[in-house]
Amino acid sequence: MMQWTIQKLLAWITEYLTKNKVDAPRLSAEMLLSHVLGLKRIELYTQFDQIVEKDTLDRLHGLVKRAGLHEPVAYLVGRTEFYSLEMEVAADCLIPRPETELLVQRAIEFLRTREGKQHVCDLCTGCGCIAIAIAKNHANAHVVATDISDKALAVAARNVEKHGLQERVELLCGDLFDPLVPHLDATQWDLIVCNPPYVSAAEYEALDKNVKDYEPKAALLAGEDGLDIYRRIVEKIDRFLKPDGALLLEIGYAQGPAVRELVERTALFSTITVEKDNQNNDRVVTARRTTVSQDSPPADRSV
Repeated sequence: MMQWTIQKLLAWITEYLTKNKVDAPRLSAEMLLSHVLGLKRIELYTQFDQIVEKDTLDRLHGLVKRAGLHEPVAYLVGRTEFYSLEMEVAADCLIPRPETELLVQRAIEFLRTREGKQHVCDLCTGCGCIAIAIAKNHANAHVVATDISDKALAVAARNVEKHGLQERVELLCGDLFDPLVPHLDATQWDLIVCNPPYVSAAEYEALDKNVKDYEPKAALLAGEDGLDIYRRIVEKIDRFLKPDGALLLEIGYAQGPAVRELVERTALFSTITVEKDNQNNDRVVTARRTTVSQDSPPADRSV
């Protein structure tokens, strides 16, 4: 009988996933193998010659087969990495994407320009990755995170505990701003961030199998044009955002002009920018709310 070492398994799994057109086949192979062996990914390379026993091979075989059918590897292993932090994930919430890290980066940069305790609201928090990354990287940030899914919040709660942030990240169940109405810690927030559902009906039908068949529809689809949640946020933003606060929204790859227009209509913001990600797709809208006089110039509509 052939003996399977870690090195041979990595090569075989990578080849199999490549043949089945799975994204990032080498990384996926490392994640699956490190999961069943209970090793860190770097340890796969320091223990290249380790022989893998049959019971482990049997477990691995089932996971590799499912991955080859485009079931997300993050769901198979129950975790992923976001902003250099390990996050638990499950089918009840979206898998965090690297593109969302730009939203977190801009949020942290904004908070670092301010002094004292900062009240942050994270809408549609899902697994809690944005709230946790912000709190972990800014000691004065106190985050209230909301989500309509109690199952997603259960995952978020485990992530908050994992990173020891129970005192600075509070999770509330409800639709967007609804849970904030009775909240006593802050009447208005310094920063409001959101990575909402933003997929249009047409885009949803064309999604890749590993997204459409496995990730929660409610966390993806946002009406015919994908803008439903943005409309609802801007309708109430005046009530919840401080006069000198900021609104940061993740957006779809071509939604910059439409979302910027929605934000402009509020006439609350002095600066509105649309930033593209590394793939040159629209990704983050940043709107800075500042008190301006009636004689001040109109909002900067830069891209």
